[in-house]
Amino acid sequence: MKPLAEEAVEQYIQNKVDLRHRAVAKTVDEVQKIIQRLTNEISNKDSRFQAISNSGIHNENMKVLTPGQFLITVPLLGLSGYKEGQVRHWRYYTTHGAKLLSPVRDPEELQQWLEVEQFSKSLQQWHEADVNIEGDLVPAKVLAVFRELVEKAVVSHNLTERVSILEGFSSVVHVAVETSDVQVEVELVPAIEIPTCWPRKIKWPRCFKRWPSQEKVQCVKSFGFDLLASSNYHWYLSFARAEHILMQGLDEDGGCRMMCFRVMRQMKEDVWCAGNKPVLTAFHLQMVLFWTCEKYPRSKDWSCFRKGFLRMVRKLHKCVSQHFLKHYFIKGTNLLKYANTNDLDMVAGKLAVFLENPTLPLD
Repeated sequence: MKPLAEEAVEQYIQNKVDLRHRAVAKTVDEVQKIIQRLTNEISNKDSRFQAISNSGIHNENMKVLTPGQFLITVPLLGLSGYKEGQVRHWRYYTTHGAKLLSPVRDPEELQQWLEVEQFSKSLQQWHEADVNIEGDLVPAKVLAVFRELVEKAVVSHNLTERVSILEGFSSVVHVAVETSDVQVEVELVPAIEIPTCWPRKIKWPRCFKRWPSQEKVQCVKSFGFDLLASSNYHWYLSFARAEHILMQGLDEDGGCRMMCFRVMRQMKEDVWCAGNKPVLTAFHLQMVLFWTCEKYPRSKDWSCFRKGFLRMVRKLHKCVSQHFLKHYFIKGTNLLKYANTNDLDMVAGKLAVFLENPTLPLD
């Protein structure tokens, strides 16, 4: 273990961070090729689902949550001209179409209902009963159609030795993908891409904030958002493209923000929160990064790695200790709301130990 001296940090990046990057890039390449074959077959069978592209480690449809846990969005086609819903009304149906006596609960902050009429253009298939109930596009039904297509594609495309479907308690589709080195769990999520549109309820940027710049804000918003089919009734708002744009050019002023993030991610995976299904992922760390950048917007705040890194770790420790981490774009949300509190407390303890004596493991 070595303190956060410049030499130790460089050594850690070479021995750990860069090694991880190469390993993950190799895994991403293999997983992408397999999922591309799978989604090509799915798209041929049902034109509502688009095959993903194979565009390297920065594929906008893929999120590396951990080296063994990926999220891949599968774009849905045939829906365009999105507009936000105007009238709020109760829903009294199950995901199978049966009637309920009491209404379905309202969506949370990061969720929304979705009616097919919110699109000015829609293929007739989106009006069919396999995905639509009373005019609503129902995520659980979309996922049921998608799961069946995945199951058939795995068999018909001779992928049974590389891809296996994981059973779970939710309707979300998880598959295990065998690469040459590791097994990766991939969550496949149908997604409606809403480009050039920003949700009205997302009041971002907040007033009087100096980061990011106004030019960056306009660029981020121009990429819109996605709606993910990852629950039963409600579509989940995702800002993956916006987050990707925020990460680009993060250190145009010569700062060390990205280095701080990469080292923190490595420490999270190796020391603070290891394992195949950790309570914290790279997504949570990205939120910590954004909040810290907003609070410390000046170039000089990021001229010293040690100060910048410890600032981010303290922010992470505070969030984990309080079991509360806000989504960067949506005020009032808690990304740790459903996380295991015992796991969070264990991570908080490890972070506290680190902050007492900040050192990097070089063995």
